[in-house]
Amino acid sequence: MESFGARLHRAIGERGPLCVGIDPHPELLVSWGLTDDVEGLRRFARTVVDALGDRVAVVKPQSAFFERFGSQGVAVLESTIRQLRDYGSLVLLDVKRGDIGSTVRAYASAYLDPSSPMYADAVTASPFLGVGSLAPMFELAAEHGGGVFVLALTSNPEGASVQRARGADGRTVAQTVIDEISQLNAGAEPLGSIGLVVGATVGETGCDLSAVNGPLLAPGLGAQGATAADLRTVFGPALPAVLPSYSREVLGAGPDPEALRAAAQRAVADCRAALRRHD
Repeated sequence: MESFGARLHRAIGERGPLCVGIDPHPELLVSWGLTDDVEGLRRFARTVVDALGDRVAVVKPQSAFFERFGSQGVAVLESTIRQLRDYGSLVLLDVKRGDIGSTVRAYASAYLDPSSPMYADAVTASPFLGVGSLAPMFELAAEHGGGVFVLALTSNPEGASVQRARGADGRTVAQTVIDEISQLNAGAEPLGSIGLVVGATVGETGCDLSAVNGPLLAPGLGAQGATAADLRTVFGPALPAVLPSYSREVLGAGPDPEALRAAAQRAVADCRAALRRHD
């Protein structure tokens, strides 16, 4: 089975270096003229899928904004995932799960097993119970050609107190996570399937990302304050592995489908320019 890293590498080559989040905030639904309920959620998600599903490399639904409507919202999420896959987008489900033992195996089955109604191409995961606790996710992802994006340096200011703390060996927690993921991706071609999440707003990281050999998801672009040009500051020599992620900057152009496509096209152009300047 083709690895997620290989599929992602091809998708970026064909569609451009862009991940678009589906984050149906209540305020965003209202700004689209939609009701903040399941029907508004359904119409919002369907509009985004139809506008972008056949042209964006990766689409990242944020599970929490579907879950807040209970089982009906989860049903909309399941349908959204299926529709995106039908359009050819890779689906990165933003769930940030993390646990131990049988519980993390259950999370892996929920999101990375093709028999699950929530099956996605990749998920986000939290390593702060130890990177090794995520082994069942890594194993099931490898078995079915999926991917896992592990939090390393997040864009929220509260994250620094944990992620930049130093252990007994002098490394920051973030660097420890980076180093362990680098080992998992060693030797993978053209790209490893275990990625990292490094916020585009974090500035100079003080971390060495050169050996990761996996995709680097960079949220925080657009409405959160970062620009494509900031990617060079954050990632430096690791820039070619970056997958920039926009949400409100693109979604705010809706509900007109053509406006959504134009916003996504501008984001791709900005990211290509920023990444190209590294060459």
